[in-house]
Amino acid sequence: MSQRQVLQVFEQYQKARIQFVQTVAELATRPQNIETLQNAGVMSLLRPLLLDVVPTIQQTAALALGRLANYSDDLAEAVVKGDILPQLVYSLAEQNRFYKKAAAFVLRAVAKHSADLAQAVVDCGGLDALVICLEEFDPGVKEAAAWALGYIARHNAHLSQAVVDAGAVPLLVLCIQEPEVALKRIAASALSDISKHSPELAQTVVDSGSIAHLSQMILNPDAKLKRQVFSALSQISKHSVDLAEMVVEAEIFPSVLVCLRDPDEYVRKNVATLMREIARHTPELSQMIVNTGGVAAVIDYLGDCHGNVRLPGIMMLGYVAAHSENLSMAIIISKGVPQLAICLSSESEDHIKAATVWAFGQIGRHTPEHARAVAMANVLPKLLVLYMDTDSSEDLQIKAKKALKSVLQKCTYLPALEPLLYDAPSNILKHVIYQFSKVLPHDSKARRLFVTSGGLKKVQELKAEPGSALQEYINSINNCYPEEIVRFYSPGYSETLLERVDKYQPV
Repeated sequence: MSQRQVLQVFEQYQKARIQFVQTVAELATRPQNIETLQNAGVMSLLRPLLLDVVPTIQQTAALALGRLANYSDDLAEAVVKGDILPQLVYSLAEQNRFYKKAAAFVLRAVAKHSADLAQAVVDCGGLDALVICLEEFDPGVKEAAAWALGYIARHNAHLSQAVVDAGAVPLLVLCIQEPEVALKRIAASALSDISKHSPELAQTVVDSGSIAHLSQMILNPDAKLKRQVFSALSQISKHSVDLAEMVVEAEIFPSVLVCLRDPDEYVRKNVATLMREIARHTPELSQMIVNTGGVAAVIDYLGDCHGNVRLPGIMMLGYVAAHSENLSMAIIISKGVPQLAICLSSESEDHIKAATVWAFGQIGRHTPEHARAVAMANVLPKLLVLYMDTDSSEDLQIKAKKALKSVLQKCTYLPALEPLLYDAPSNILKHVIYQFSKVLPHDSKARRLFVTSGGLKKVQELKAEPGSALQEYINSINNCYPEEIVRFYSPGYSETLLERVDKYQPV
């Protein structure tokens, strides 16, 4: 065989390898092909091509493996069992930027499925290799590495700590300062994933100077970047008062309130989540939000969205109201109660209703004035229906019962209480009767109205255990009226009168 023929054979072999990996990589983009590729043993065929002498073949083989591993945890497991990861990690330090991006994609695709698979990436030395990639000049390599690190960190505190220990955080903070928006997004997302597990991890992220740089991007025109920025600030704020105060001290208020009207619903939701995480810690932090117009802005926000996007805003109002009478009154003055009533009526998901009834409980539990504001929005009958509805989730029933009791124990607005006399079960009814027993002795107009509306008659029909609290409350109400009035509305009194008619002998 001549030299020319030998070269032709090698050339054909190279073309065949290129065609093979390119075809597999293309086929792997369509889910319907995955099982066939797996059954054909494509993993074992791609593995040696990762060390091919032709860079294009190496890169495409890595890309194909990444697409396969990304599809399912079974295929990611196959990549791990095929000893492919050590090969990729070794090559990360040696190869060009195109290969590094493809290799980081494989590590990310494996790590995303479970903590165990992410641990496999860590065990083969993947973290150190990925952190080195964060120092590359090419922003695409940095982005691919940051993405993989975020997917490793998101599973649990142990893996997140491993990412921190590998030295990733300061480099990720540098990445959010780069001009490329895509790199900023992924780096902010990775910082969010690291921060979410514990106060110590969040503190590590803060100590690297992240808050100052994240807070500078809250008004960035890129919606996807703002989503990640607000997510990261939320994950930092949620752990402790000190961390929440550090976020607030970056002077994000009132600028963040503009983003509650952002066209992107995930931006709006993440802003509301950030406000919720800050507000729940202390009355002072909640007061700061009120002072900057945050409560009114969140109430407007609730009117403009639906479903799960509403949830953090509802909870934020609940946390603010829980702290003090004044903060709860700020929500009432800003017309938060009617807006929450709309949320309760219009939402179908039990967990959103549960959050809303909990918020009502926090608003109405302080004073008779607070309870009246809730009662006048016709919320009490709705709470009762949700508590008694067998289709309501257990959590919703518990929260509805607790909110109802909290408001009833302060409510002296009798027109709102009277409908409950006819529908409430005994464990709720005693709280209703108690409120009547407190108000009626001091209000002559209310006493008269209670008779003409049928309330007194209903009270006489109640069966209470002798000596029980309910019986004491009924006695207190009865003592507000002449004895003949009480007898007149007592069950059986009409029969007694008819008997007297029968026995009466006219003169």
